[in-house]
Amino acid sequence: MESSDQTTSSTREGVLEAQDKDEYSKRGGWITFPFIIGNLAGLSVAAGGWGSNWIVFLITKFNIGSIAATKINNVGFGFVNLFPIAGAIVADSFAGNFAVVGVSSFVALLGMIMLTLIAGIHSLRPSPCSISSSTTPCESPTKLQYLFLYAAMGLTSLGIGGSRFTIATMGADQFERTDHQATFFNWYFVVLYVGNATSFFSIVYIEDNVGWGLGFGICLVATAIGLALFLLGKRFYRHVKPKGSPFVSIARVVVAAIKKRKMSSTESFMESSANYYFGSGNSKIVRTKSPSKNFRFLNIAALKTENDKQVDGIYSKSWKLCTVEEVEDLKKVIKIIPLWSTGILLSITIAMVNSLSTVQALTMDRHLGSMKIPAATFLVSSLMSTAISIFIIDRLLLPTWQKIFRRSLTPLQRIGVGHIINVLGLVVSALIEARRLHLARTDGLVTAYRSDSVVPMSALWLVASLAVMGMGEAFQFPGQVALYYQEFPESLKSTSTAMISLLIGLGYYLSAVVTDLIDRATGWLPNNINEGRVDNVFWLCTVIGVVKYLVCARMYKYQHDQNIADND
Repeated sequence: MESSDQTTSSTREGVLEAQDKDEYSKRGGWITFPFIIGNLAGLSVAAGGWGSNWIVFLITKFNIGSIAATKINNVGFGFVNLFPIAGAIVADSFAGNFAVVGVSSFVALLGMIMLTLIAGIHSLRPSPCSISSSTTPCESPTKLQYLFLYAAMGLTSLGIGGSRFTIATMGADQFERTDHQATFFNWYFVVLYVGNATSFFSIVYIEDNVGWGLGFGICLVATAIGLALFLLGKRFYRHVKPKGSPFVSIARVVVAAIKKRKMSSTESFMESSANYYFGSGNSKIVRTKSPSKNFRFLNIAALKTENDKQVDGIYSKSWKLCTVEEVEDLKKVIKIIPLWSTGILLSITIAMVNSLSTVQALTMDRHLGSMKIPAATFLVSSLMSTAISIFIIDRLLLPTWQKIFRRSLTPLQRIGVGHIINVLGLVVSALIEARRLHLARTDGLVTAYRSDSVVPMSALWLVASLAVMGMGEAFQFPGQVALYYQEFPESLKSTSTAMISLLIGLGYYLSAVVTDLIDRATGWLPNNINEGRVDNVFWLCTVIGVVKYLVCARMYKYQHDQNIADND
């Protein structure tokens, strides 16, 4: 009887699977490309035009101190990089990619509308500061103005962040062939980088020299056009049904292990594979032996007991019983988390260098001939350095390494090289800032500082440190993505590629915390950075970078040894 029920269930599931596959083949393909990539282009232009110049907007239009503006900026970037994880979970669990991308794009549009209103309506921001006197205090924003500002920042961050990686997943879902998926991913990153770079050069210039209302208005139009294109392509899309969040199975393992924590079993009982649950029906069995011995306390979640049987007398997955595969998946996540967490230190240093570099540029000579370069535009040097370095690594370094050593450069080796270059970039940043401070003191710009004062040093010096940091990112982040994709379980492959976004988001949040701690504990970060010691902040980041490298070296060795032990 039980066999008959399982056969009937299998037949029904097979019919449904065939129907889903037939529906899957009816839609998608390259006809969807302009609609999906058009939405990405609009959001990328908007993200670059808003985020890259946000510190300058807060300082010049909201009368917020430079260090406070840096903290707010880091929180905003933290949101942008944390929300992709939330978007991926919602899409995989129940909503689907189309709904998440559509709703997120609309939320981003609302945020852009609010930003444009703030820039265009004087009552939504404080009166501008007078640059003719350093003694006249600036008008602070009201609570209502702060509320409107934070609402706009939150909506924009939620919309851009929620759709960022979900667009990539949805685009790949439109193709069955892996080479077509790879081509789409290449175009995805090209459009992402070009959209941001376009904003750095054009929209930022408009915001600084023409008007913030026009700059944010262009971002608004770009977002609206992208959303319209995305919705127009709805009838061509291949809509993949959500399969449920893999995090639910992880939670089930934890709950089941807790519920069975008092269960006493002999060593022979725990070693016998016959006592473990591997799945039933059409479940894909990937293991036929007992769970691994590491984190043994989790193994009891897959042990079968009489209480785990259903009414019909068969075993099935529940919050009391999990499969061996689910237990092993959780163990893989636990093993990779220490390695993943070390990357947070990298994100903290990158966030602090990027934010403080914008503040530095505001005090330096930004002229290139007769043209004055916007302060935020200097950050594009890091972006371009990363893009160029990735191209060189992919086309020159990796093939050369393969020919010489007869093996590929591993993700761990790429991460290690990135750590070293990152530390060198921090040293360069500290040396450049020390020189800037020396010239500021020599020119008497420490106590007699005004908002329009300029240190006699070209801001192009900042390109050197930002370019070196970009080179480090070119080794670091692709190496980390490859590592996560290899080490995470199959059920979390899509989430693994978004873990880098979570890493960056936490880094930006914690950089705001670190900045606040430094501000409270030292005199290194006053609003007039000519009175402070930003170079000491960079030296502190250098120490953090060295510690991060040493910790990672130990962690990676531990992980390598553990993998060998598991294989044995």
